[in-house]
Amino acid sequence: MAVKTFFVIKLFYSCLIKNIMDDKQKKDSADRARININEGYELDYWSNKFGVSKDKLKAVVQTVGTSASAVEDYLKK
Repeated sequence: MAVKTFFVIKLFYSCLIKNIMDDKQKKDSADRARININEGYELDYWSNKFGVSKDKLKAVVQTVGTSASAVEDYLKK
């Protein structure tokens, strides 16, 4: 019985974490470390932050990956 309870709690916790991580209202540091070019609000945020067009941002992300620091470093060159 204890093992079954453990797995039920683990499943509940996993679902809870997934829902928190997928919540678009929560924009913490984990969300700010990566750039998702498939989300309009992220394109707006990052293109404004870096002072580039959305098309330029998409091209850089496709070149260097989704890491915000990698994109920033590339744009500083």
